[in-house]
Amino acid sequence: MKLLCTAAELPDNSSRGFDIEGRKLLAVRRAGQAYVYLNRCPHRGVPLEWQPGQFLDASASLIQCATHGALFLIESGECVAGPCAGQFLTALDSREDDQGIWANL
Repeated sequence: MKLLCTAAELPDNSSRGFDIEGRKLLAVRRAGQAYVYLNRCPHRGVPLEWQPGQFLDASASLIQCATHGALFLIESGECVAGPCAGQFLTALDSREDDQGIWANL
């Protein structure tokens, strides 16, 4: 497991991107729970963010792909709108402890 960031560095309703050992990841926190996915849209295989660390739509309730506007549920990574509807972001095993948020690469 690799440490991504401290809990304070990922407040509720926010997202962050990471590049660890050549793998692009994103973490999102919602209702106190952190979710970690590969930063790769299932539609074209491109990174999702439109600006560094910006993965959420305007309401901060969905993960949004900047390339074609696909929208993904934060809790499951399921695409609910856009060209890859029904497909999923790749979730990574993760956990959170006193040190911060960890992901299994």
